[in-house]
Amino acid sequence: MLRRWYGNKDHHVQEDDERHAKINELRAAIGPLSGHALKFCSDACLRRYLEARNWNVNKSKKMLEETLRWRETYQPEEIRWDEVAMEGETGKVYRADFHDRFRRSVLILNPAKQNTTSEENQLRHLVYLLENAIINLPPDQVQMVWLIDFNGWSLTNYVPVKTVRETVNILQNHYPERLAAALLYNPPRIFEAFWKIVKYFLDSKTFEKVKFVYPKNEECSSFMQQVFDFDKLPTAFGGNNESEYDNEEFSKLMRQDDIKTAQYWMSDDKSSKMNGNLASKSDLKVDGDL
Repeated sequence: MLRRWYGNKDHHVQEDDERHAKINELRAAIGPLSGHALKFCSDACLRRYLEARNWNVNKSKKMLEETLRWRETYQPEEIRWDEVAMEGETGKVYRADFHDRFRRSVLILNPAKQNTTSEENQLRHLVYLLENAIINLPPDQVQMVWLIDFNGWSLTNYVPVKTVRETVNILQNHYPERLAAALLYNPPRIFEAFWKIVKYFLDSKTFEKVKFVYPKNEECSSFMQQVFDFDKLPTAFGGNNESEYDNEEFSKLMRQDDIKTAQYWMSDDKSSKMNGNLASKSDLKVDGDL
């Protein structure tokens, strides 16, 4: 038993050393960075890109360079709430005021509450909330969970396929390994036709993270209890929390977070230099799965 245990330990040490080397190899491959790009490319960030490309350094380098070009143009860290506030008036997408049991940020989506028609503004709003969910993660966590409420959803208020495709593109290519799970809560049967189209936009890693959750299914109920504290989970998802989205209060919270975001990106170079160091084994910690 002890020999087997030590053997497993040696295996994990060897695996950590190999991943440690891969992170350093990727950092060397992308070359010198400065400003926001340097701050963005922490060792934890490089690890996520390597995981997304099965630890292939060349493929990870290409993916990361594409993200750096996208971030330089799109500037997601510069978006502020008042620029996208109109998109949030109905609560169609918002960050929950609680984390799941794994301390992951939770984004709640209500597709039936769509209130605008501009795809560009809708995507900018979503990107803002992705960045906000990340800035509100505890230090030992890198992922978020999406809770999608299908109450009131129909083919008359569905998100256009073009918007879905671009959303998937941004999530998969520029926020790799940020999504722990997308939980589709009680989708109507008619959603199956829409899902047959959407699923082809998903890569295999993302596809595996999509879970259909039905309230009358005991296995689904048990799963939700394992992931969420039901006293915090809204009643729309089978929880006990009867509070509803309050746009005025949420807007106040987002404006406060905007200050936090600005301070993070405008902070001195100390953290950037730290993120630019060679990978340490503490950056190789595996996050808890569902």
